[in-house]
Amino acid sequence: MLPLTMEINTSVGRGEPTTAATVGDPQRQLANPSSRPSSDSYEPASGDAPRVLLVDDNQMTLARARSVLSAHCAVVGTAGDGYAALEAAAAQNPDVVVLDISMPGMNGFELAKRLRAAGSTARLVFLTVHEDEELILAARNAGGIGYVVKTRLASDLALAVREACAGRPFQSPLRA
Repeated sequence: MLPLTMEINTSVGRGEPTTAATVGDPQRQLANPSSRPSSDSYEPASGDAPRVLLVDDNQMTLARARSVLSAHCAVVGTAGDGYAALEAAAAQNPDVVVLDISMPGMNGFELAKRLRAAGSTARLVFLTVHEDEELILAARNAGGIGYVVKTRLASDLALAVREACAGRPFQSPLRA
């Protein structure tokens, strides 16, 4: 059995989890950084900071993502694997789940499938090292509305979360 790592911030609450599933239609790629809105001007439509669950098996990546998002979002928890993420998502009812693709035990695609099956309404933003068109398509097919490569975490993650909250797809530009 794999060890589970989970941190939940119970000070940010919004009631009981709901049971409906919605997924965006990620067909737009924002390849030109100058055409993107500034992540500094992020203002959630609801007036509340989006509630974000971070899922990655690398603690340094979780710390970096938390640092990048903390000014714009309420990071309601982190999980080091898919199983802990399922528990945290059920407990915290996040607006957005930022998840890695390659994790031991349960990969991000399987996690996305299980989140939907459990009734999660969270938008999914994949955060990964993979810059592969086939994996981007697989992420979309798994219900992902965002795809951020880890080399662009600092510049793209807050924007990808903002776009996800607005129901708009986001994809980091890939290296040529």
